[in-house]
Amino acid sequence: MLRDFVEKKHYKFAREAKDWEDAVRMSCECLEEDGTVEGNYKEEIIACIKKYGPYIIILPDIAMPHSQEGAEGVHKTAIAFMKLEKPVSFDAEDPEKDAQLFFTLASCNPDQHLNNMSRLSELLGNEEVIAELKKAKDSEDLLRIQERYLD
Repeated sequence: MLRDFVEKKHYKFAREAKDWEDAVRMSCECLEEDGTVEGNYKEEIIACIKKYGPYIIILPDIAMPHSQEGAEGVHKTAIAFMKLEKPVSFDAEDPEKDAQLFFTLASCNPDQHLNNMSRLSELLGNEEVIAELKKAKDSEDLLRIQERYLD
């Protein structure tokens, strides 16, 4: 999966985001660049978070930005990875709602999406991989982590 991020250029490394909304927008940039999603998709995700709360925080330090199935502006099924050096807070009163690693989902093919989710679950279930991703600085680190833990 990490190799896929590198090959498709679906990754971003950044120092920080000014707030969680900025982080969500940043996490969608590489998906927008290749036409996987349109610019409105990031705003749909933000609107959903404002409506439902920070449902995208799936584990401490890990966010999975996504909108509803069949969201407008999604042209391909994909996952993108983003790492912030400085975590961003989704709830100032709950440090468990901070995120540093972002796995942004776009889905228009249910079977492919389920396969992506299965692969992502396997990756997220490996604490060593998560620890290494938090230290990663570039695409070379992603490939090294892939080779060491996932191949």
